[in-house]
Amino acid sequence: MLRTKSGLPKHCTWAYDRHGKRRVRFNRKGFSTYLTDTPWSETFMRQYAAALDGQKVMADSIGIGTRPNTLGALIKAYLDTPKFKSRAPETRRTQRNILENFAEDHGDKLIYQDRNGRRILLLRPEHLQAIVNNMADRPFAQRNFLNTVRVMFNWAKIEGRIPSDPSADVTRDKVKTAGYATWLETDIGRFEAAHPVGTKARLAFALLLYTGQRRGDVVKLGRQNIDTGWLIIDQGKTAGGEEAHVEIPVHPKLREIIDATPTVGVKNFLVTHWGKPYTAPGFGNWFRELCDAAGCHGLSAHRRLAEIGCSALQIAAITGHGTLKEVSRYTKAADRKRMASEAITKLNEHGW
Repeated sequence: MLRTKSGLPKHCTWAYDRHGKRRVRFNRKGFSTYLTDTPWSETFMRQYAAALDGQKVMADSIGIGTRPNTLGALIKAYLDTPKFKSRAPETRRTQRNILENFAEDHGDKLIYQDRNGRRILLLRPEHLQAIVNNMADRPFAQRNFLNTVRVMFNWAKIEGRIPSDPSADVTRDKVKTAGYATWLETDIGRFEAAHPVGTKARLAFALLLYTGQRRGDVVKLGRQNIDTGWLIIDQGKTAGGEEAHVEIPVHPKLREIIDATPTVGVKNFLVTHWGKPYTAPGFGNWFRELCDAAGCHGLSAHRRLAEIGCSALQIAAITGHGTLKEVSRYTKAADRKRMASEAITKLNEHGW
């Protein structure tokens, strides 16, 4: 294993936390967490392996929620609720990371105090607004942070733990985006040239390309999901709490790539270098590195289905979308592209 100049594993550095304690910090492509125990010890290396797969050290390891009436205690209580635990695994993991980081920076701060039977909220909207404003250079992180803490504070208000929701009037600059970048045929060719048939990278790409599934569902796929030429998928919950049962014909090229990949001997098609199934964030980090190595960025198999003429209903039947609102983004973009092509063709036909 690669050892850095600091004597630590790759992606690790020595850092001082907000309490001035010297700790090992893992940082890789925007994902970071503190690792506990002595570097290179068995416990440390288990945490390091989990961090490589995008898993954060649990809240109890960083000691949040030890003082009553603090933000840390509130966060710890919320993380233990059935409301939070019922969320989709990937959503739960993302929101836990956000709240644990929030607790790490502000967990020891009092959020209310009782005076003459009254609860006075010490965490003011302007405090949260300042935190949100400081994330202006990371708009998606800013949005996810505010959405996550808003749900928590609303729960705390309903439960009577705080007198009001300090996030209610906090605002942010909305991110304007056309969605994920479209994979052009040249991009697909570039990726496939960099990762030939028989590699785990090519298998991961084929599973995404020919099934249109989310990364959280792709990492669960294995031979047990194939029955008489059909791929049977019971999708995990979405952020909206929806589940779907999807049956997709196995594309001949996908079948060919599955059969040609020698590592497909375990339950899951895709496993880490530790031999364990990928988590969704861990798979996302790994796949991003594959794309970077091939000179490609972004992925949307749904958009490609639209560009070859599939209707919104046909796409939804494959991807498992519960509504057509999300799918319509892909079909509208593809329709614009087709209409522009037809318009130019007509101009050429009229000699203009």
